[in-house]
Amino acid sequence: MKLHSQEVRTLAPENDPLKIGMGWSVGDLSKPQIFVESTFGDSHPGSAHLDQFVKQAVQAVNEHGGKAARYFATDMCDGIAQGHDGINYSLPHREAIVNLVEAQANASVYDGGVFIASCDKSVPAMLMSIGRLKDMSAVVVTGGVMEAHVLPKKYVVDDPACAINDLLTLEQIGKFDAWEKTGVIPNEQLDYYKHNACPSCGACSFMGTASTMQVMAEALGLMLPGTALMPATAPELKQAAYDAGVQLMKLVEQGITAKDIVTKKSFENAIMVHAAISGSTNATMHLPAIAHEFGIEIDADTFDRMHRGAHYLLNIRPSGDWPAQYFYYAGGVPRVMEEIKSMLHLDVMTVTGKTLGENLEELKRNGFYEHCDEILKEKTAHLGIHVTREDIIHSFDNAKGTDGSIAILKGNLAPEGSVIKHTACPKNMFTAILRAKPYDSEEACIAAVLHGEVKPGDAIFIRYEGPRGSGMPEMFYTGEAICADPKLASSVALITDGRFSGASRGPVIGHVSPEAAVGGPIALVEEGDLIQIDVPNRVLAIVGVKGERKTPAEMDAILAERRAKWQPKEPKYKSGLLKLYSQHAVSPMKGAYME
Repeated sequence: MKLHSQEVRTLAPENDPLKIGMGWSVGDLSKPQIFVESTFGDSHPGSAHLDQFVKQAVQAVNEHGGKAARYFATDMCDGIAQGHDGINYSLPHREAIVNLVEAQANASVYDGGVFIASCDKSVPAMLMSIGRLKDMSAVVVTGGVMEAHVLPKKYVVDDPACAINDLLTLEQIGKFDAWEKTGVIPNEQLDYYKHNACPSCGACSFMGTASTMQVMAEALGLMLPGTALMPATAPELKQAAYDAGVQLMKLVEQGITAKDIVTKKSFENAIMVHAAISGSTNATMHLPAIAHEFGIEIDADTFDRMHRGAHYLLNIRPSGDWPAQYFYYAGGVPRVMEEIKSMLHLDVMTVTGKTLGENLEELKRNGFYEHCDEILKEKTAHLGIHVTREDIIHSFDNAKGTDGSIAILKGNLAPEGSVIKHTACPKNMFTAILRAKPYDSEEACIAAVLHGEVKPGDAIFIRYEGPRGSGMPEMFYTGEAICADPKLASSVALITDGRFSGASRGPVIGHVSPEAAVGGPIALVEEGDLIQIDVPNRVLAIVGVKGERKTPAEMDAILAERRAKWQPKEPKYKSGLLKLYSQHAVSPMKGAYME
């Protein structure tokens, strides 16, 4: 066992006394030195509870021959940052965390690491960090998901998009807020929802970006089997954190590093799982960015290719009925993998030191699924209905869909691509010709929606919100405002070079590339242009002007004329992180990382 930490000790005589100064014993100095990194902090429910898992991992490392050192890189919350310019920091702060973790790990030099996080940018940031530190042994622990709130009868509303209406989750707040603003519900009712939507710590209880990326961490082979997306309050999660520390020490002893585990096949497995769970569109940025750090190239087109013909199984919000905590009760990632086993590389290595196929067989032998079934029975007893695991994770042969969940649309509007989660889009909007109504900010667009300026048949654009425009914030509220209006929900598309929350629903198309800030065609769209959406054929194009169809050659000439007149906007940010990010971010189709 070669320990890099011990090599460094010989180079820096100050190393030993400085570590003794913070309480290490002389005996600790020669042990494998283990990095326990987390995003613990009082920033939001996804991070405020992580210290308990840090303690478990530290204890396990120290009890099994290593010496653990705690480091922290507290993250921000997209939900708290919504509705103001704070959301512009969301994607750039992913990069900031990665840079910080890299510096922390390499400045002191460690032999292995336990990486603990829960949320939208922190989990992908930790996975990107592991990619940069790929010569180190690594195990991921995720902080799970908050439980849903059980609504009293007076506050249960009939939402046709969801069959289980007496369970409240955070992604519903945007819709309820729009209802309150348009007089559908009183303010008192909205307040109740706001005050009860987050009853515990953990990631938000739907298959948004946080939940998706927790699942992706396990699908990549970097987590102990069956530990992704447990309820944050579950005793099994504390045990999982302890077990992760134990397993890390075995990996260090065996010399198994992150680069031995994460391969191109690992990413292909993750994308197939992403299709099966109808995961967040943001994964089309995060997984390529993670792969890039490992020296592996995948892009959004990889998602499109692999999603075609993939079986979509998951009945979890926002594309299904159940809060995300029920994912674990139904068997979690292993159950999904069992169902799509024929589409996975079962020979990939995982942090157990065994292959994925061996892990799945072991779970069947050790009673994992029976344990989950018992919890599911207990947790659904109050609903008065019989619920089975197949109500939540469908079988392969009884799939909710057989064409994945993500499509990459291209055309003269998005030459490099754009992303739609077609499982959350009304079928009647899969092919449509709409009238363009462009806005240069989300604030202007959402005001237009709420004040009745947007009409059925419109394609509303929010542009200059890409990575180089404003940091690529979420366009969550506008999408929810559309979905909250029955007249618009199945007749209006939202198209943007920004991105969406993993909770977004409806005909929303994001990541349009090239973005407006660099002169992409989305910057050239004018009111009254005809916009073609064709999901089956993967097309997003401008096909007419002022309501009149044009030939492709005519449209090319018109766009060339508009491009000649286009002038770039003055950079929005003149200093700090947002300036750096807007100057150095690559296309969302490649991962929106900084180069």
